[in-house]
Formats: sequence, structure tokens, C-alpha cells
Amino acid sequence: MLRALKRIPTIGEVTAQKLMKTFGDGFLASMLGDNLHNFINLMDDRGELVFSDRQAQRMERAMSSMEFGFGEGGYQPSEYVKRYLPQCTFDLLIADEAHEYKTGGSAQGQAMGVLAAKARKTVLLTGTLMGGYADDLFHLLFRALPGRMIEDGYRPSGTGSMSAAAMAFMRDHGVLKDIYSESDGPAHKTAKGSKVTVRTVKAPGFGPKGVLRCILPYTVFLKLRDIGGVLPPYDEEFREIAMDAEQADAYRDLSVRLTAELKEALRKRDTTLLGVVLNVLLAWPDCCFRAEAVRHPRTRQTLAFTPAQFNELEIMPKEREMLDICRAEKAEGRKTLVYSVYTGTRDTTSRLKVLLEQEGFNVAVLRASVDASRREDWIAEQLDRGIDVLITNPELVKTGLDLLEFPTIVFMQSGWNIYTLQQAARRSWRIGQKQPVKVVYLGYAATSQMTCLSLMAKKILVSQSTSGDVPESGLDVLNQDGDSIEVALARQLVAA
Repeated sequence: MLRALKRIPTIGEVTAQKLMKTFGDGFLASMLGDNLHNFINLMDDRGELVFSDRQAQRMERAMSSMEFGFGEGGYQPSEYVKRYLPQCTFDLLIADEAHEYKTGGSAQGQAMGVLAAKARKTVLLTGTLMGGYADDLFHLLFRALPGRMIEDGYRPSGTGSMSAAAMAFMRDHGVLKDIYSESDGPAHKTAKGSKVTVRTVKAPGFGPKGVLRCILPYTVFLKLRDIGGVLPPYDEEFREIAMDAEQADAYRDLSVRLTAELKEALRKRDTTLLGVVLNVLLAWPDCCFRAEAVRHPRTRQTLAFTPAQFNELEIMPKEREMLDICRAEKAEGRKTLVYSVYTGTRDTTSRLKVLLEQEGFNVAVLRASVDASRREDWIAEQLDRGIDVLITNPELVKTGLDLLEFPTIVFMQSGWNIYTLQQAARRSWRIGQKQPVKVVYLGYAATSQMTCLSLMAKKILVSQSTSGDVPESGLDVLNQDGDSIEVALARQLVAA
């Protein structure tokens, strides 16, 4: 019981012990299990509320997603439903953030499929139905509409695998590219000739037949922006930032050396370096405040080395733009949310915090070490101490958080997950927001970041085609045809 109480925001060891002494274990356990609002409005023997208004507000926000257990068994709920409840036990299943259940082998997706099988009707709620590829929808549709999918011929194999059915769905409704490679060499063991190999890759796209067959008959498109007065204006823009001269020269030198290594490896049909080279060229412009040594993942041979271009307190061009945005927004009484995808070995958030603080901003950095169930409360604590800027990885806030206090959002990098990008960009443009929302994407000119942003624009276009929308993203100005991110970047590199 003591442990359960201490999970609640604002309740520490001393307060928990006092509550147990005053009200008893049994009374508190029944109240937490049956009615959280009664616990929040708990009164002492004098009729005074035990918790202040501020405490009550924070507890209500956090406890809405908490579950308390006091000695019950350990069955996984979906497993219990699968084993013991008959079909159509429930009249209705409502699954929020439905795009999270799209992956074939995910535990979340399988649990959703189990619950959908036990319900007469299923309602899926999402703001980002697909991420640009047709197979984003396959498992979601199979779990929600198994009858229709089987009727269309998408059946599991004899071993239960869905791989063949997913590929058939891609061929029917998506975009697949068959890539033929021809090389000279010995063939048929006795003669020389050309050897042709074929590989199939997926590309962004979802055909009109798929939209008409799988989306429109079962989907209601509701846009809050179409309802007058519900949401304030929303604006996205992309800003292309030029690198400093020395920074640009160092990037070009690094790119030439790594591209040469990549071309040689690809010539030998070795794709080991592909991810390494692409990740370095994407990250280096934002991380060149530290020396960069690129090593071969297998041999550990050093492929390239570039010394640091900036010291700890020197401001890089993109950082200067971010500081200008934060300064202008603060002058108007607006707080800014800054996204950076580099929070691990290439951590940039600590540097951004230092740069902002030396300019007079009050800053907080939300890290993955803050448990997901506590993030909303943690942010509330930072707001209480008067922060101007919140820095975080977009993955940490993409779902479940309303960040209404931050009407301005700056993406230092976009990443390449379309769900994360679209969800993170809308964190403050939600019901209850009164201020106009501004989202700014920053990218370095003449770098691989531009190709990455171009592909994200392409995927957003496809995603919106299944959402009853005409694209209005700030990245639309970059929209070009493309494949996957790695393929697009690789094509740019090897063609240089």
C-alpha cells in the first residue's frame, strides 16, 4: 500500500505514512481501487481537504492513466479475454492511437487484434492513419476487418505467417519496385556471360483502389480545424540554413571520402557501410562541435576523421536561428518547444540547454529517464518553475501529451518516422489551445538533411491522401518523387 501511494505525484514517504496512519490501509485501498476522485477529494476529521487545489489537479491528471493493484493475480488482460471470453462479448471496442497497432509482431497490435475479435464493432481513432507505405495499413486492417481482408484473398499461410499476404497487399495497393542488376562474370560454370539479379523494394504510395476499397467505406474524416472556433490558426514553415564556410568545406570533404568508401563497398555488393555513412552525413552538421571518427563496423578501420568545428560556447548557424526564434517568441510571451532527435551518443540537448541558458532563457530537458507515466507531471513541475524553453526528443512526447503551453515548436531535425513527425508537430495544436501555433523545420542547405526532409514531405503527401486531406505541410515546398530514406540518400551519394 505504501508503494502504491508513493507512485502518486506530490505524495512522498512522509505523506504516505501519515495517510496510512490516519485512514488505514483498507480504506485507502478501496478508495484507490473504486473511485480515484474520492481519494483526490479526501477530507480529514475536521472536514478540511487533505490535498490543495494544485495537488489535486496534478494527481487527477496523473492518476487518470494509473492502475493500482493490491494482491490480485497476474493475468495479462488480453490473454484472459482471449482464453475465457466468447466471441462478441463486447458491443464496442474503442482503440485510441490506432497507428501504434500497425506492426505485425508487436504485442500491442496482437492485443488489439484479440480485443477486436471479441467485440461486435471496433472504432479506431488516429490522427496519422498511415506513414506513407501501403503495408502500414495491412495488419491494422486485418485485425479490424478480417472478414473483408480474407474475402480479398489475404490469408495467413499454413504456418500462420502473414508475410506473403502482406506482400500481396503491397502489390495490389502499394508501390513495389523490382530492381534488376546486371554484372559481367562467369556464368553456367563453363562460359562467361551476364548475371542478372532482381530485388524488390517498397516505395511510398497507396493506390486509389486501396483508398476506395479499404479506407473510404469504413472511415469518417473529422478535422477540428474545419469547425469554426475550436482551434486557433496553425502554420508550418521550412527554413533552409546555410552552413559557415569552414563547416561547409569540412562537410564536403567528409562527404567525398565517405561516398568513395560507400561506392567501393556497393560495387562489391556490400551494404554494410550504407547505414553508417548515411547516419554520419545526416548527423554531422548538427554534431560538429565534437570530433568525428568514422570506423568500419566490421574491421574497425578508420574511414574518415574530422576535428571539431566549433567549441562548446560557439553558436552554429542552425542554433543561431533557433535562438532567434526563441528570443522573438519570449518577447511575445510565448514558450518554445525544441525537438532534437540526437539524444544518445550524439547528444545535442545538453549543448542546446547551455547555449539557451547563456542567452538568459530558463530551460528544461525532458529525457527518456523520466518514466512515460510521469512526463506530463514532470513538465507541469518545470512550468511551475517558469521555463521558457523545453527541449526533448519528439519520440518522448509524440502521444498522450497535450503541450498547450508551448505554441511554438522548432524541429532541429525531423527524424524519419512519419508518425512521430506528424504527432510531435501537433502536440500544442489541440482542443484548449488559444494561441496561434507555429511550427518551424530547420535544415542545413546542401546536405543529406535536405534529402531526408524531401522524403518526409513525400511520405506526408501519401499519408494525407488516405486521410481525406490535401497536403498543407510546411515541407511541401521540398516535395519530390522518392523511395525509402536510405535509398533516396544512397542515390544522391552514388550519383554525385
